[in-house]
Amino acid sequence: MDFTLSPDHQMIKDVFTRFCDERIIPNAEAIDEAHEYPYELFRELGDLGFFGMRYPEESGGSGMDILALCLALREISRGSMSLAGCVAMQSLMGTNFLHMLGNDDIIERLFKPALKGEKIGSICMTEPNAGSDLKSITTTAKKVDGGYVMNGQKMWVTAAPMADFFTVFAKAGPDNELTIFLVEKDFKGLHVGRAIDKMGVRALPTSEVAFSDCFIPDSHRLSKEYGDGADHLKAVLAEIRIITGAMGLGVGQAALDEAVKYAAERQQFGKPINRFQAIQLMLADMATDLEAATHIVHYAAWLKMTGKPHLQQAAMAKLFATEAAAGICDKAARVLASYGFAMEYPVQRFLRDVRFTLIGGGTSEILKLTIAKGLNS
Repeated sequence: MDFTLSPDHQMIKDVFTRFCDERIIPNAEAIDEAHEYPYELFRELGDLGFFGMRYPEESGGSGMDILALCLALREISRGSMSLAGCVAMQSLMGTNFLHMLGNDDIIERLFKPALKGEKIGSICMTEPNAGSDLKSITTTAKKVDGGYVMNGQKMWVTAAPMADFFTVFAKAGPDNELTIFLVEKDFKGLHVGRAIDKMGVRALPTSEVAFSDCFIPDSHRLSKEYGDGADHLKAVLAEIRIITGAMGLGVGQAALDEAVKYAAERQQFGKPINRFQAIQLMLADMATDLEAATHIVHYAAWLKMTGKPHLQQAAMAKLFATEAAAGICDKAARVLASYGFAMEYPVQRFLRDVRFTLIGGGTSEILKLTIAKGLNS
């Protein structure tokens, strides 16, 4: 078994490591404190080709695999989880269904510009009373002449205030089955609410989106059959979980780096605190958890790349990597002690932002149920 990165994968890692060190980290604190969408860095990543990494060349992408995306996203997350959330949405959930199901007009007018960062996409699934249980979705799309009329309310819609288009899951058809629609920002009846004030990823606006007799033309029903929306979501869910695990690796690495640096500089009782066994034990636990999480995420990515069954491993990777990252961030705050509680040090941002990875792609509790169910199948 060869665990080394291929030359192409190493090149991707090096490119995004430099971008993180030179462009993201120097601006990460300002991004977080401004609570504003990081347009400049978002567009720079578009220029780097990040948004098209996982899409084929004939569609305007670069035809890379999921491991390449994970390596890039880990480095972006090491710099800023807010920026990572913005670009992860754009590169996968915000554009995936347009690529899979969109007609030629949608591909040319929306999808291809989105790969360059010229258009911003988002996805609407969660509702006030429907989170993990998508069957409880109440947003409906009723068939009318020439299209559909949509009514309903969505919550926790990422990048909603600046999105140019939304992929929306709604009930439609004679049996009210889960169906996928494309709604553009200028469609009458679409209303974007104010951004929710969050404890972390504060530069990634998350809002309520409401549909009030919103007319959607037939051409914007992405699902080819009523009721196949869940199947299309399932096809990409494993990928969502793998890249979320990679985002956890990034913030975990940032927290470990900060703890190691601080422990070497901080003097107590006449010597650096990294000479004390209690600190050494915490650092060792952090490093070991990060190494284990890295391997399980890369293994899940490899299974996906080679066409092997990977749904269970994707759930495991997301579960372990994000929980490990949360633990690493907590230990980093403990190493810094009072300064881990101070806003002038970035550890408090890591500690706030890592919570984002515990939710997106399925909570840890839902993932455990998924894994347990797979053991009995």
